[in-house]
Amino acid sequence: MGTQSTSPVSISNAIEHKAYARVGLLGNPSDVYYGRTISFTFGNFWASVQLQPSDELVIKPHPTHDLVQFRSLDHLINRLNNGGYYGGVRLLMAICKVFYNYCKENKIDICGKNFTLSYDTNIPRQTGLAGSSAIVCAALSCLLDFYEVRHLIKVEVRPNLVLAAEQELGIVAGLQDRVAQVYGGLVYMVHHLNFLQVHSTVRQRWLNGDKFIISSMLEVANVAKEGRPALLEKDHSKLAKLMDCNFDLRRSMFGDDALGDLNIKMVEVARKVGAASKFTGSGGAVIAFCPDGPSQVKLLEDECQKAGFIVVPVEVVSSCLNANELQTLKKLVC
Repeated sequence: MGTQSTSPVSISNAIEHKAYARVGLLGNPSDVYYGRTISFTFGNFWASVQLQPSDELVIKPHPTHDLVQFRSLDHLINRLNNGGYYGGVRLLMAICKVFYNYCKENKIDICGKNFTLSYDTNIPRQTGLAGSSAIVCAALSCLLDFYEVRHLIKVEVRPNLVLAAEQELGIVAGLQDRVAQVYGGLVYMVHHLNFLQVHSTVRQRWLNGDKFIISSMLEVANVAKEGRPALLEKDHSKLAKLMDCNFDLRRSMFGDDALGDLNIKMVEVARKVGAASKFTGSGGAVIAFCPDGPSQVKLLEDECQKAGFIVVPVEVVSSCLNANELQTLKKLVC
C-alpha cells in the first residue's frame, strides 16, 4: 500500500510525492460559508506525481486518464461517459503556472532548470474524495523540492496555491480539501475566508440572507466544533450522533433531489445497522462509523453487499509535514 513520506522518493534523479484522498468527517459543506470542518487523509487511495530533470519541460499524459487514441467511436464515447473530458495534464499545467507566478511575485529565485512531470492516481472519480486536488498537491510538493524552495513557501500558503490552480481551470472548490491534503492526517479547520462555490440554490439563498440556510449552516459548523473534543476524548457515541446530525442538516438545506437517490440510499443502508454515516465530500461516497465495533462492521458489510455497495475499511494516515513545518503551524495557532 505504501507509506506517506515527508521527503521525496529518489528514483535516479527523480522526485516523487504522494497526496492522499480526503474524507470530510464533520462540518462540510460549511467550509465555504465561514464555517468549521474536520477532515482526514487516508491511505487507501492516493495520487502520485513524479518529476524527472529533463532538457525540455514536458507534461506527460497518463495512458488511461488522458487517453486521446481510441479503438473505435464506441470506445471514445464509453471513455467520456466514465471519465469525462478531462484528465490530469491540465492540473499539472495549472499548478506549474500558479507556482511560477507566486515565485515571481514574491521574488523567489527559481533557476531555468527543466523537468518532466508525470502522474498516476487510484482515487475513484466523482466520489467526493478530492482526487483532482490530490494530483495538484503532489505536483506542488515535487516543485518545492526540485527548486529547493520548500523553506521559502510557508505551509499555510500551500493550500491556497493548490486551490488557485484548480480555480484557474474553473473547478468549483473550497479550501478544506487542500488544507487536509497539504497537512495530512486529521485536521480541524476554522474557515475565515469565503470561497465562491455553488451547491444547488443554497449558495444564493445564503447570500440573500435566508435565515434558515444561515442558521443551518452555523449548526453544521458547530457540528465540527463539538466534534473536536469528541475525537480527543474518544467519545464514540457523541461522534456518531454528530455525523448523523451533519448529514441531516445538509439534507434539510439541499433537498433530496440535489443529494440524489443513490447517495441517500448509501447513508440509509449504514443507518439500518445503527452505523453513523455522511458524505465524504459532495456525494458519490459516504463515510460510515460503527461505534459498536467489529460485529456492527460485519452487519454493515452484509447490508452493503445486498445493496450492491462496496465497503473499504479506511486507513487513516498521519501528518505529512516535517518537524520544522509542524513547529511553524504551532506558532501560528498560539
